[in-house]
Amino acid sequence: MTSTLRPASMTREADKRPGRWLALSVLVLAVLLVAVDATVLGLATPYISEDLQPTGTQLLWIGDVYSFVIAGLLVSMGSLGDRIGRKRILLCGATAFGAISVLNAYATTPELMILARALLGVAGATLMPATLALIRNLFHDPRERSLAVGIWGATASAGTAVGPIVGGFLLEHFWWGSVFLINLPVMAVLVLVGIRTLPESRNPDPGPWDLTSVVLSLVGVIALVYAVKEAAIHGLTSVTPGVGLLGAVALYGFVHRQLTLPVPLLDMRLFRNRGLSGAVLADLLTILGLSGLVFFLSQYLQLVQGRSPFEAGLAELPAAVGAVAAGLVAGHAARRFSVRSVVSGGLAAMGLALAALTTLSRSTGYPVLGAALLVVGVGAGFSFTVTADVILAGVPKEQAGAASAVSETAYELGAALGIALLGSIMTAAYRDFTGPAGTPEGAHESLGAAVEASTSMPPHTAHALLDAARDSFVHGLHLASGAGAAVLLATAVGAWFLLKGQRLGNAG
Repeated sequence: MTSTLRPASMTREADKRPGRWLALSVLVLAVLLVAVDATVLGLATPYISEDLQPTGTQLLWIGDVYSFVIAGLLVSMGSLGDRIGRKRILLCGATAFGAISVLNAYATTPELMILARALLGVAGATLMPATLALIRNLFHDPRERSLAVGIWGATASAGTAVGPIVGGFLLEHFWWGSVFLINLPVMAVLVLVGIRTLPESRNPDPGPWDLTSVVLSLVGVIALVYAVKEAAIHGLTSVTPGVGLLGAVALYGFVHRQLTLPVPLLDMRLFRNRGLSGAVLADLLTILGLSGLVFFLSQYLQLVQGRSPFEAGLAELPAAVGAVAAGLVAGHAARRFSVRSVVSGGLAAMGLALAALTTLSRSTGYPVLGAALLVVGVGAGFSFTVTADVILAGVPKEQAGAASAVSETAYELGAALGIALLGSIMTAAYRDFTGPAGTPEGAHESLGAAVEASTSMPPHTAHALLDAARDSFVHGLHLASGAGAAVLLATAVGAWFLLKGQRLGNAG
């Protein structure tokens, strides 16, 4: 009996690659790079509004074009990494990410800023799928992989804390472009250390990289999300249905092509796995429900409650702390209880916390906000860590890049849709305020524009304008938080059924 068990034991030990934890530290740097970039943008938004003077629509584009592009390219880049090597595409993408961050920092017009964010999305699309795919290939032991995924997710959450704090410090001492330049030292360490420590991995028999599928994926996602965004802001104009139809047709063409290609860019048969499909859908809807809050919370803290950028960053810290703590124990909790109870419980907690934010006022004390953010972070840490593990465990390691890309596409698509839909609800509610006589039309575009306009008004008129604009902004935040809460609570119920019977692997 002992001799029968020994080969399996020896195989498991052989699967534990030496240096895998050092390699993981490089991968989480890439996650940190993307997370920091996403969070500092929210803090910098008031300064970008003041300096570049974008319209409300341009401000939304600055916030979500990164997600549009990255969502459209993630599957393509994940599949490309499976083909040419995940290490290679990760290091090339990190180098490009750092270089394009400089373009973001020195953008001089709203249009150039939107272009810079779009290019950053192209580079960012190479990073996230490669990190998760390399984790799948570095860690074959299910329990170790769960811990590695937890560390991966915790680092992303830590980035949401580090970003605002470091960004807030920079914004108080330098110009807004400095928040993008902090990417450079992280990128440099990642590339230099990654060259030495990361193993190369790829699909040994990947087939050709189908450019037609790449174009269909990119056009489909961007056109469909653009149509949703425009319809939410301007209603059904003459252009919106056509763009939406173009996106739907392109995505249909993408799916049909994947089902007919001998070696598809994305194997659609992966979605026959109910656990994988449920995890992907849960991620998408969760981020959709959260993203409007994330995008506008920094503006609430700074422009409504009058906090400095650094104080606003510290105020958002409980969410990251909760996510880090929950992410590190999520795998253990899912094994002790069940996948669906941990995911659904996390989603429900986030939904209830967002519902509590519908009671915010301009003078709400920090304990209420801090407690709600802590609950959001804990719920997100449990939910996202377990769903990422479910997705990775549900595919062969040769397809890890494509599967990781699906997971990240759900995340980015949810972010884009959430900013578009909940952000549009917020913007529409904000624009409806009635200001004092002499209020410029631009003040209705964004709260930042109203604050800027007030500086050139007589004190009494400026005070009346700011009161009206801030009250309207808080009302819009209530609507966006309520809508997000409804989405998250509905997703919690759906995840309970979709993830029934799903389990994480156990080490032998």
